[in-house]
Amino acid sequence: MTIRVLDPRLFAEGEPIRMAPPLRKLDGAVIGLLDNAKIGTARFYDHVADMLTSRFGVREVIRRRKPDSSRPVSPEILGELSAADAIVSGIGD
Repeated sequence: MTIRVLDPRLFAEGEPIRMAPPLRKLDGAVIGLLDNAKIGTARFYDHVADMLTSRFGVREVIRRRKPDSSRPVSPEILGELSAADAIVSGIGD
């Protein structure tokens, strides 16, 4: 009997993805909050949205919710969030 070992590693293709530069300030910014539909996320984002506006001067918070946590975000929701200067996408239970 022969044992076959597979190597799951892949060689990187193309250019590495770079993170967007950080915002210089939150004052006056528009921030997107993407809710992944887990139980605790909405309440957590309520608190985050309140802090962003009251403490850090964020002008607007755009909140969107995925239909469920296992699906990728729809192009429509991504389009709506594209108006934000930065987006927070997180999980919560």
